Amino acid sequence: MELIKILVDSILSQNIALVFILGMCPLIAISNNLKNAFWMGIAVVFVVTLTAAINYPIYQLLLKTNTTNLALLIFIITIAATVQFLEMFLEKFFPTLYNAFGIFLPLITVNCVVLAISLFFVNRNYNFGETVVYSFGSGLGWMLAIILLAGLRERLKERNDIPRGLKGKGIAFIILGILALAFIGFTGLI
Repeated sequence: MELIKILVDSILSQNIALVFILGMCPLIAISNNLKNAFWMGIAVVFVVTLTAAINYPIYQLLLKTNTTNLALLIFIITIAATVQFLEMFLEKFFPTLYNAFGIFLPLITVNCVVLAISLFFVNRNYNFGETVVYSFGSGLGWMLAIILLAGLRERLKERNDIPRGLKGKGIAFIILGILALAFIGFTGLI
């Protein structure tokens, strides 16, 4: 039951993008197309879950003492290696998707969501199972946010009644603000 609570909380009431406001750069940049947003969400779920699952035993077995700076360095190296692996995989097997991501795929390396989740499991004293569930749920929450944003942006593109100054990123920020208010409403759900 505790794992289900962690999963639901990480997707809704503790949504990494809409409650903690992390990962905004790729969220706004990739969210102008629903298909690209979906695949970027899949990539983030994969990277976040895998890096947290790798970082947990590294932290528990090697870094559990007061070595915060060393832990940060190791976490970042793990994240960079995982993203590099994903980038090579996509370039070889899904070249159109790789080209659609452009510069934003390597930006997952410096996406604060990926590092934040590795730091959150340390601060929350999660065990390995809780870490994997939390990181997977957080990735799903970020994916939900980017898909919702992309879907709404595509629908609004069809309309021509949005003021010129709000088109593009302006309306994205307004949508994100409204979504953030809605997701904060999930607090206390479970």
